[in-house]
Amino acid sequence: MQVSLTVNGRAATADVEPRTLLVHLLRETLSLTGTHVGCEDGYCGACTVLIDGAAVKSCAVLAVQAQGANVTTIEGLASGDALHPVQEGFWERHGLQCGFCTSGMIMSAVALLQSNPNPTEAEIRHGIEGNLCRCTGYHNIVKAIAYGAAKMRGETPAPAEWEEVSA
Repeated sequence: MQVSLTVNGRAATADVEPRTLLVHLLRETLSLTGTHVGCEDGYCGACTVLIDGAAVKSCAVLAVQAQGANVTTIEGLASGDALHPVQEGFWERHGLQCGFCTSGMIMSAVALLQSNPNPTEAEIRHGIEGNLCRCTGYHNIVKAIAYGAAKMRGETPAPAEWEEVSA
């Protein structure tokens, strides 16, 4: 089957088997390897991408279901050398350790901030609850998302030592 979609602002067309998952189309056909394959059951969130602005686990979507959709992967967030504010937040607030969950975590955070630009700590934690991290305990991930939210609102994030986010 042929599937046509827009990925990171560029038109993409590929011939796929009907059972091909979107995550495999992205990684294997389009060489966008920032979207990670984790559990392949939709539990871990490592494969999260945005489909028409909504956070979706790409291991739970057939490529043909994305026909005509606008898909954004982690590779589509930065603008040239300038990181997206949430990516910058993960860098500045040490929101990663091994990095395996990071792309999916960032994509879920971007979707959250598009609908809620000023989330509370509890709202951030709820917004990423479909993404599993085995390394960090989520503390710095929450700080990183709060940083990105402030930047997206045009504010200067507070210095890290001033932030009060409970673990």
